[in-house]
Amino acid sequence: MPSIAIITDTDASLPPAIAAKYTIRQVPINIIFGEEALETGVDIDDSQLFARIEQEGKLPTTSAPSPGQFVQAYQAAFNDGADSIICFCVSSEVSATYTAAVNAADLFPDRDIEVVDTRSLTMAQGFMVLAAAEAAEAGAAKAEIVARAMDVGQRTHLFGALATLKYLRMSGRVSHLTAGMASMLNIKPILTIRDGKLDMLERVRTKKRAWARVIELAQEAAGGQQIERMSVIHVDCPDDALQFESQLCASLPCPDERFLSELTPGLSVHSGAGFVGVVFVAASIS
Repeated sequence: MPSIAIITDTDASLPPAIAAKYTIRQVPINIIFGEEALETGVDIDDSQLFARIEQEGKLPTTSAPSPGQFVQAYQAAFNDGADSIICFCVSSEVSATYTAAVNAADLFPDRDIEVVDTRSLTMAQGFMVLAAAEAAEAGAAKAEIVARAMDVGQRTHLFGALATLKYLRMSGRVSHLTAGMASMLNIKPILTIRDGKLDMLERVRTKKRAWARVIELAQEAAGGQQIERMSVIHVDCPDDALQFESQLCASLPCPDERFLSELTPGLSVHSGAGFVGVVFVAASIS
């Protein structure tokens, strides 16, 4: 592995094969049903999450990885020969993960560990991590690795459509009345990343129109620039995701290599099943 190890958390939504290719360790977000704590990517995925939600009729809670989980990841990286570590965490606006990673780093006073608050999430975070891993593999210095990752973050866009407000109603984030009216009117909120968190951009009626609007927003954000990287993200609806990808790439110059990524339980518990969206990195304007 490279002498500079790259670590992140599972809210980066990186497909396991990609993480393995670059020896990127993903520290798991915890999903808690009653007294039972499950680790994302280890004990539970999106499909298992929503099967259990439907069975139990209530949402679990989520918690950031403990400092101890980060200590284990740091120690494993050092044991594998890393001289230093850069840890890229999900936005501190939505999780205490960054704080846990910093606290864990403090337990290694004689080792070189840098913790970065990406101010991002899902594959927008994941593409930052991937850029860092590639730079590390190429032998770049720490400052350059972080700079490349942050540059990618500045050029990354996310747009997605919720399928239902059912899960937001279950969490108490919207009222039963609001969710019922939205269901009756077939309203699909459009989400983007704003101020370090997923935020509602607008509301559109019907799934067909919501997907079309997501694609339109992606076209506007790309601004005619080449797209360097792209991932279609989804929550427990791979068939919908492939259908959406087909529509998307009929309207945008999609790169040949694309990812299909699960949002992963730490995030999907908030969006709900059926969420579909796109994350892409626009080429820099020279």
